[in-house]
Amino acid sequence: MSPVEALILGVVEGLTEFLPVSSTGHLILAAAWLGIDTQDPDVKRGVDAFEVVIQSGALLAVIGHYRATMASLIFGLLGKDRVGRNLLFHLILAFLPAAVIGVFSADWIKEHLFGVWPVVAALAAGGVLMVGVERHRLHKTPAPGTEGQAGLTLGAMTARAAVLIGFAQCVAMWPGTSRSMMTIVAALLLGFSPRAAAEFSFLLAIPTLGGATVHDLVKDGHTILEVTGAVGLGLGFAAA
Repeated sequence: MSPVEALILGVVEGLTEFLPVSSTGHLILAAAWLGIDTQDPDVKRGVDAFEVVIQSGALLAVIGHYRATMASLIFGLLGKDRVGRNLLFHLILAFLPAAVIGVFSADWIKEHLFGVWPVVAALAAGGVLMVGVERHRLHKTPAPGTEGQAGLTLGAMTARAAVLIGFAQCVAMWPGTSRSMMTIVAALLLGFSPRAAAEFSFLLAIPTLGGATVHDLVKDGHTILEVTGAVGLGLGFAAA
């Protein structure tokens, strides 16, 4: 993979990570379009891991945007912010399903689902799901005491809701299925406002994508560098 190709993939990642269109799916399609995808198992493993690792670059934007919330989470961890502590607890609950399932299924997913046609199928299914959920939400009668656009605030998050959102996130392990779409859709169906659903989804990206990055760097970091080089990896990360 050339530095220019790595840069292009980084741009694709940055543009799609927080839209409900699956950044991983678009990275796989972009890599195939660029002719990067190869039958060599070692090269493919390096490319697949690179596509996961550069997602952590987009996390810097989330951390910067939600810096006040991040401070609340840190104070909550220290026992000095009750709201931050509760939010942190629910984020951990939502992260656990992906953490457990991901450890045992990551290799199988990369071997069988990191391809053009699985991505195309997932993108099509995701589009149908988004249309259906939006129609359902628009026709739903607002519940008493909800805020804004017929939904609960982030402060109304419960352990049950967090776990259900976490399992919905696991569906997005199929490339082409958007992580943000699945978590936002799950939150909307549970009665949360679009704003609260999006905020929880973006915050949940921090441990989820961060954990995936650490996993792939530890396991395939050397292979990534062999395929992309340090310059390519740096460009992809910075662009994302």
